[in-house]
Amino acid sequence: MNTMIKLALRNIGRNKRRSLFSALALSLGVGLLLLMTGFLNGEMDSTIDTTIRLQSGHLQIRAENYNENRTSLKWQDLIENPIEMAAKIATMAPVADASPRLYLSGMVSGSDKSAGIRVYGLLPDSPSSLPYVAGIVQGSPVSVDDKDSLEMGIALAEKLGVQVGETVELSVNTSNGNVEVQNFKVKGIFDSGVVGFDKSTIVLPLAKAQSIGQAENHASLILVTLDNREDASLVKASLSAPGYQVKDWQEMNEFMMTMEGMANQYFGIIFFIVLAITATVITNTQLMAVFERTREIGILLSMGMKSARILWLFLLESAIMAVAGVVLGIGLGILANVLFGLVGFRFGDIGLTNVLLPNVIYPHLKFENIINISMYAMVITLLAGIYPASLAARMQPVEALHSSI
Repeated sequence: MNTMIKLALRNIGRNKRRSLFSALALSLGVGLLLLMTGFLNGEMDSTIDTTIRLQSGHLQIRAENYNENRTSLKWQDLIENPIEMAAKIATMAPVADASPRLYLSGMVSGSDKSAGIRVYGLLPDSPSSLPYVAGIVQGSPVSVDDKDSLEMGIALAEKLGVQVGETVELSVNTSNGNVEVQNFKVKGIFDSGVVGFDKSTIVLPLAKAQSIGQAENHASLILVTLDNREDASLVKASLSAPGYQVKDWQEMNEFMMTMEGMANQYFGIIFFIVLAITATVITNTQLMAVFERTREIGILLSMGMKSARILWLFLLESAIMAVAGVVLGIGLGILANVLFGLVGFRFGDIGLTNVLLPNVIYPHLKFENIINISMYAMVITLLAGIYPASLAARMQPVEALHSSI
């Protein structure tokens, strides 16, 4: 076996430039796939976490008639005594927090500009409201007792051209079908990390949202967060009760999960295209080696070397180039993930309304990704080397010796 390895290494070294380019092509393919995998992991994880953090929670308890596709303030569509209900749910062991939310639709005007918005009525001191507290970049967050102050997303503030301390006019639809108009002072401006969310969101204390929307002691839903999202199904079953609907984060984000599944399918296609291109390079390299060494192969066969050993010799050369290319590709892929992990991929507002895609996505490469891609690259490279190796093994000694190549 040592002799075969020495022969293979010597043959690879005969044309160092060609062998180097072949291994480099494979390494670039592996490195690119590792970077793409890290990006997809980061995009999926950050989108799910952001959506749960800002919008859906892990679970939501709603009135039986609640319809998430429209912002209804009819009392039969809302939950009565939401604070008491949330307090009971919060005592359950897997529950990290339970907090009522009231959603209002309307319009905000300021500095001669206006925009359609969605009002989030919430309890500012609730743990689930932390994004609107920790995300403050100007001013301060609203408090439970604020009656004439609000928070707005930074993209909305920029669109309206307003600053902290300035007054805006808020118009919202009420439970009786009228429109309530009131002036509010901008107390805080937050940055959630999602432009699409920030440009259409206003935060009010729950009590003030109930007052202006004429939905006293009612809320749209109870938002529940868990210590571990894997417990969502278990907690959902324990919360089920007549007159209410309970949705987990996967049901509420079905569109997002479908998008992620489609992205994985497209990646699978790109994955095999990239590896097919690199495999073609290896095949061409080995074919050229076979043609250049035709007379040498004839000499080896005439000296008694078995065709099987010729086959294994060329496969061994493919394997050595594969190992070199994969190892180098792993290094390039890890380096690329580390570098982009520092600066991220910046997207900004891409126009998706059903998916809260963060402005910046940081790649997240997992160990199993490295193993899987490396194995696929090795196998495909070896398969690509079978045809040139079998071509060499099938040569007849006399024809090979008389070859003019």
